[in-house]
Amino acid sequence: MQTEKSLLREYLEALLIAVVFATFARTYVVQAFKIPSGSMERNLLIGDHILVNKFVYGPTATDLERKLLPVRPLRRGDVVVFKYPEDPERDFIKRCMALPGDTLEIADKAVHINGQRIADDSYVHHSDSVSYPRSLFLSPNRRRDNFGPFTVPPGEYFCMGDNRDNSNDSRVWGTVPEDHVKGRAFMVYWSFESEGEDIEWPGLWGKLKQLSHVALNFFSRTRWERTFRIVR
Repeated sequence: MQTEKSLLREYLEALLIAVVFATFARTYVVQAFKIPSGSMERNLLIGDHILVNKFVYGPTATDLERKLLPVRPLRRGDVVVFKYPEDPERDFIKRCMALPGDTLEIADKAVHINGQRIADDSYVHHSDSVSYPRSLFLSPNRRRDNFGPFTVPPGEYFCMGDNRDNSNDSRVWGTVPEDHVKGRAFMVYWSFESEGEDIEWPGLWGKLKQLSHVALNFFSRTRWERTFRIVR
């Protein structure tokens, strides 16, 4: 009897440790995130499931910590997950284009930082050949293709989608506060082909239908070529 109690206690302790470790890892180290919209196409697709490095932008107190730990400041070009400033309960994913103190200007779709044009052809996608001029009668499209100059405030970041003509980003709702940044996207671990916006089906029955849909189409609609793809 005593042996059975000891064995049960060991299992419970192991389970508790696993839960604590998983909670710690999800809070401070890595988190899974699903791409729900096409604002990052063609770099990230609707239905991509990615891992987010939450540790990389962690605070450090000394130079020794900065040398030993795999942490660094947020850089221009990083693909980041953050709390949407207008609704912090929602997570957004965009590319950081300008840092605090940078002056950003968009002229006929071309992005300039501190007076220098950014070479972004390797990741930016334009689906609309039309370039809207600076006109009050074309709001909000006038901000899409011609914007600024705008100087990013201290402690803020200017973030934009790679699908430049179809992205709700800092051109519309402003900059992202530093404390809203959750981490850097670094890998696609699974990609499931979706049609249109990937919306969560409401209610328990909806979730069960969604799970069954994925299970029935797992092999045929998984984008196997995107598995373990590094996000750049």
